[in-house]
Amino acid sequence: MSSQNPVAAEASAVPPQKSRRGFLLRLLAVVLVVLAIAWGLWYYFDGRWYEGTDDAYVNGNVVQITPQVPGTVVTIGADDGDLVHAGDVLVKLDAANTEVALAEAKANLASTVRKVRGLYSNVSGAQADVAVRKVAVDKARADYNRRRDLAKSGAISSEELSHALDALTSAQSALTTAEQQLQTNRVLVDDTVVASHPDVQAASARLRQAYLDNLRTTIIAPVDGYVAKRSVQLGQRIAVGAPLMAVVPLHQVWIDANFKETQLTHMRIGQPVEVTADVYGSNVKYKATVQSLGVGTGSAFSLLPAQNATGNWIKIVQRVPVRIFFTDAKQLDEHPLRIGLSMDVSVGLHDQTGAMLAQKAPTAPAFNTDVYGKQLAQANSVIDEIIHANMASASAQADAAKK
Repeated sequence: MSSQNPVAAEASAVPPQKSRRGFLLRLLAVVLVVLAIAWGLWYYFDGRWYEGTDDAYVNGNVVQITPQVPGTVVTIGADDGDLVHAGDVLVKLDAANTEVALAEAKANLASTVRKVRGLYSNVSGAQADVAVRKVAVDKARADYNRRRDLAKSGAISSEELSHALDALTSAQSALTTAEQQLQTNRVLVDDTVVASHPDVQAASARLRQAYLDNLRTTIIAPVDGYVAKRSVQLGQRIAVGAPLMAVVPLHQVWIDANFKETQLTHMRIGQPVEVTADVYGSNVKYKATVQSLGVGTGSAFSLLPAQNATGNWIKIVQRVPVRIFFTDAKQLDEHPLRIGLSMDVSVGLHDQTGAMLAQKAPTAPAFNTDVYGKQLAQANSVIDEIIHANMASASAQADAAKK
């Protein structure tokens, strides 16, 4: 009888251990499948409803400051980077010539008002002259009628009757001339008062122009913003329309994002946008919305548009500018942006109720300023003061208006 090795017998009695490597591989496969399913669900319900691009830049209004009258620069009120408010003085020009023209226009208006008042007085004088002529005609007619009766009875000679007829004819001619003169005077002032008379209106227009020219030697900021691109220098002789500097309202900036044409399929006006700026990084996220989608590709509006009908043609995916407006002004206060900064935008496409193009025309100005309207109001105030100072009394004005 053969003997068995005790070590071999013990090893054969213990069952083999399961492979740990196979278990880990199966676990990894399950995790990968779960992750793939989760990613697929996320992409179907959320991930595919976003479009983003880093081809986006800050844009805004660069308000050019240009003179409306020529002149020599004597004062510069702001430099690059300075904050200015609407109405602040930016540049002053030498106003000597415009002040002389303004004084002449004021004197001309005052003189015109007094001359027009004289036209109303001429009407009154012409009316009195007509009344006198009518009395003379009545007297001459009565004398002629009396002599005519006497001539029938032979009490006076026919020569005396002829003289009476001549006197009546002369008086009637004088009355006709006086009535025509009255009519001429009335035409000059008919349906007007002194302030609305054409001569006064013309003189007022000349004064208004001279006043504005003098006022415009002081160049003011039309909007709130920051000064940029100052090129004007003291003593410089500038012409109308020459660029002096620019004012950039950084609270009115927007983003021009250039999306590929294949990204616009589900993009609509009003969709929310998440924006980050390279200057602040991904920790600062701005809230924004799609304002408009471009009506043409960037290449179509370039200085030299592509001519695809010539030469060898290679298809290139085009980009369309999409304008994005910020919805929270406080974010721009806390983290201000500047023209030209690089941005990264992501548009949420879930809301498909908006339109791809604007459906209504604007009902209000996109941008406006009232600083120049105030200048015209000041000119009108000066005109009213001059007219009032050279007018007759209130009762005389009322009588002139009735006539």
